[in-house]
Amino acid sequence: MFEITPYIDEKVNEAKYVQIYRYIKTEIMKGNIPSGTRLPSIRKLAAYLHVGRNTIELAYQQLLAEGYVENRSRVGVFVTEFEKDVSMSGSPLFSIRQESINVTQRHTEYLYDFRHGNIDQKSFPLSLWRTLSNEIFRTKQTEVLQYGEQQGELELRREIAHYLYQSRGVSCSAEQIIIGAGIQQLLILLSQLIGIDGQAIAMENPGYDGARAIFNNHRFQVQPIPLEQDGIHLQKLKQSKARIVYVTPSHQFPCGMVMSISKRMQILQWAEEHDGMIIEDDYDGEFKYYTKPIPALQGLDSNGRVVYLGTFSKSLLPSIRLSYMVLPPRLLERYQSDFAIYEQPVSKIHQMTLELFMRNGYWERHLRKVRKIYQKKHAILLSTIENIMGDRVRIIGKNSGLHILVEIQRSITEEQLIEAAKHIGVKVYPTSKYWIHPDKSRKSIILLGFGGLTEEEIVKGITLLNQAWFLQ
Repeated sequence: MFEITPYIDEKVNEAKYVQIYRYIKTEIMKGNIPSGTRLPSIRKLAAYLHVGRNTIELAYQQLLAEGYVENRSRVGVFVTEFEKDVSMSGSPLFSIRQESINVTQRHTEYLYDFRHGNIDQKSFPLSLWRTLSNEIFRTKQTEVLQYGEQQGELELRREIAHYLYQSRGVSCSAEQIIIGAGIQQLLILLSQLIGIDGQAIAMENPGYDGARAIFNNHRFQVQPIPLEQDGIHLQKLKQSKARIVYVTPSHQFPCGMVMSISKRMQILQWAEEHDGMIIEDDYDGEFKYYTKPIPALQGLDSNGRVVYLGTFSKSLLPSIRLSYMVLPPRLLERYQSDFAIYEQPVSKIHQMTLELFMRNGYWERHLRKVRKIYQKKHAILLSTIENIMGDRVRIIGKNSGLHILVEIQRSITEEQLIEAAKHIGVKVYPTSKYWIHPDKSRKSIILLGFGGLTEEEIVKGITLLNQAWFLQ
């Protein structure tokens, strides 16, 4: 329950309920009372402020009428979801009608969110996960309540090593694996392992902005390397003089191409000839729909030039925050010498539960299930775009992963596309931020993630986007 303490000025010629209403509205708009917060009951707030119940009721009714709060039957009054860029001076309500959808909402609420990081939450076996967690507490209570291994639980690392060899061709021992709380946390550790001395690091351009931020914050000189049809431009990489390169070869982020086997061999040869290092982020590596699997760079590397990164965020749940890094021998030696004292950031409970999940075969079963779910959603997304939008758009990166890019074939900017979608209740995402120099990006390309939407929502969302972009 949120406490509210407005100042009520008895001397001003303004009703008390208006002062209370105005205070609560301002605090909501500033974000001091977050969306989803339950406000005090009329009785409790009236008693706390020493005013009549009718005063509080009038204030709440005004907030309800303007859409700042909602009344949930027998539960209470809650702050409505909205974004911080809402103007306080304009009316927060408007109506849209499309395809039998009649929704009254503020212009910053969304019917459909095409965020690329969202997953199909209903597919996660929550009851099974809970059962396995309970089993861990029942059978290993003393162990689970203690500090874990700094590098990550050994049994889990063994399961990951086995899975990576079977599915991605990654050849490593459990001793080479470091468990981390997400790819970014592991990249921070890796940056310290490599050495922060202002050296150059090459990156795909466009590329993952989260990795670029970490390299910039660790004072690396980030060198942008353009892309070709099958991945990073090798000739430009050689010209950059960088000896470290960060790539996403299995599903380039954000453009979606898969690095060809010939280019994989060439970049490994580059690393050997230049005493270089390749950071392989196996982004969306589990989700390929129309292409044959290609072994990870690490599995093709016989000279210890590749650092391999993977995550369970897209295949299990993002909130588990469990990723892994495979270090080549020379970096592993430095890690064990200088960094092994670092405490493990990932919950030991989650690690032990995941180990049991993998050891009993549930992981492979779950992965087969979600692959089918995402493949079907992916096919529906592509067919809906092609049927409704036709040659007015170009789809980029449509063979794998949990997102695609859509290039609009008309003179309209990225900002205008996003704003048009916003006004009909659909949230889409920019691509310019993935370019090292955003002003040089193509301006009419939008990112659409589909993992967190149902098949019906995908169709309705694309239909609304077609209206926003082409029929108005």
